[in-house]
Amino acid sequence: MKLNVYAIPDNVADKELKDKTVVLIDLLRATSTMLTALANGCKEVIPAAEIEEVINMSKNYEKDSYLLCGERNVQAIDGFHLSNSPLEYTSDKVSGKTLLMTTTNGTQAFKRVTDAAEVIICSLVNVDAVAEYLAEQQNDLVFICAGTGGQFSTDDVVTAGAVVHRLTDKLENLELSDLAVVARTLYQSSANELYSLLKNSAHYKKLADAGMKKDIEYCLTLNAAPVLGVYKDGVVKLADEAKS
Repeated sequence: MKLNVYAIPDNVADKELKDKTVVLIDLLRATSTMLTALANGCKEVIPAAEIEEVINMSKNYEKDSYLLCGERNVQAIDGFHLSNSPLEYTSDKVSGKTLLMTTTNGTQAFKRVTDAAEVIICSLVNVDAVAEYLAEQQNDLVFICAGTGGQFSTDDVVTAGAVVHRLTDKLENLELSDLAVVARTLYQSSANELYSLLKNSAHYKKLADAGMKKDIEYCLTLNAAPVLGVYKDGVVKLADEAKS
C-alpha cells in the first residue's frame, strides 16, 4: 500500500485520486468540528465553498431541520446559527440536524476530492478510528491537508503524521512518500507536546489572538470524537449511515 501526504489541496492532481482512499484533514478546525457534530448526533454535514452557496442550499430545507454553520477568517458569519468552534456543536443544538457549513480553508478542500474512491474525514479527535479503518483497506492512500490560506499548516501535517505513525505499527508493506515520513517524524518527536509545537505556528497564533485557545485544546484531544466520518455524494455522514 502506498501512502502520500500533500500539504495543501492545490498540490494534488485529479488523476492522483482515482481509485484512492483520500483522508481529508483540517485540524483547526473544520474536520474537528464536523466529527464532533457527528458524534453528537447531527444527521449530516454538507460542506460548501461559499457563504452564498450555503444560504441558497438552505432554501431547500424545512426551517427547523438545518443549521447554517461556519466562519470567515476565524470569525463567525453574521446570521449563521453556529461558528466553526467545535465546542458549540453540542447534542442539544445539532442532534438530528443537517449542517450547512462553509469555512475559510476546510470546506474549500472538498472541491478537490471528487475523483477519489472514498473520502475519510480526519482529525486528532478521531485519529484511532481513522487508523483502524485504513489498516483494513486495500486502496492506496492520499492524505490531503487543508492548509491555511493556501500555505503549509503545521497542525494538519502533524495530524497526518499521527495517523501514519499508527498505520506503520499495523501494516508491514506501507510505502511512504517523503512528506509522509516527515509528518510521521514530526508527530513522533512531539506527540507529548503537541500544544507546545503548535504555539509557534501561524494558524495557532491567529486563533489564539481571536480568543479561541479552548478550541485549540479540544482539537488536540486525541479521540475526543471517536467516530468515522465519510464524505460521499456531497455529504459528510457517519460511515455506517453513508453505506446505507
